Amino acid sequence: MHPDAARGALRRIVFWRHGRTDWNAAGRFQGQTDIPLNEEGHRQAHQAARRLASLSPSAIVSSDLDRTRATADALAAVTDLPVAVDSGLRETNAGAWQGHTFDAIRGMDPEALRRWEDGDVHTAAGGAETRLDVAARVHRAVDRALAAVPADGTLVVVSHGGAIRVGLAHLLGLPHDLWGALAGLSNCSWSILEERRPHRDGGPRWRLGEHNAGTLPVPVTVEEG
Repeated sequence: MHPDAARGALRRIVFWRHGRTDWNAAGRFQGQTDIPLNEEGHRQAHQAARRLASLSPSAIVSSDLDRTRATADALAAVTDLPVAVDSGLRETNAGAWQGHTFDAIRGMDPEALRRWEDGDVHTAAGGAETRLDVAARVHRAVDRALAAVPADGTLVVVSHGGAIRVGLAHLLGLPHDLWGALAGLSNCSWSILEERRPHRDGGPRWRLGEHNAGTLPVPVTVEEG
């Protein structure tokens, strides 16, 4: 028997990226700009919500930006769960890069973008947040939400492509130079962390159960959004 099985069911965290927006379609770095879902994004959210409802979630927590709130509301509608809101789940604050395509950013700030695209966790996107900054606040937000989740419960975290990717890496304890090994999430796809036996200090440990799941694989469009 697997050692975790003896403890019975453990918690799961479902990280769900919001649906498509017009800026995703245009290849713009959204960051914390409050861009709403487009028609396709609403369709994706309602379709994915029906699948995620089959996991019998215990709680839903969302970034406070409109595109994540609307995505979370689609799941709330089919589960009758309230949606908690936590600004710690926002996308990367990309400062001067927000609203620009990556080609435009490459013209504006080529060296910083090169380091950032190479996965440097210390480079601040657009002079604002680093990946370490984002990962730390996402982790804190998840910890706050987990406080209300039962020992065998499932928490759905509705957030953004870049924030989810670094949050996963941080929660999994990956070395910084391996964070880039995790691919991004497509719009309205999700990744699932499964709880393992706790550390000796009592803190939770996680393993990656699914990544960028949904239906068939589709291309990732502008992860940082």
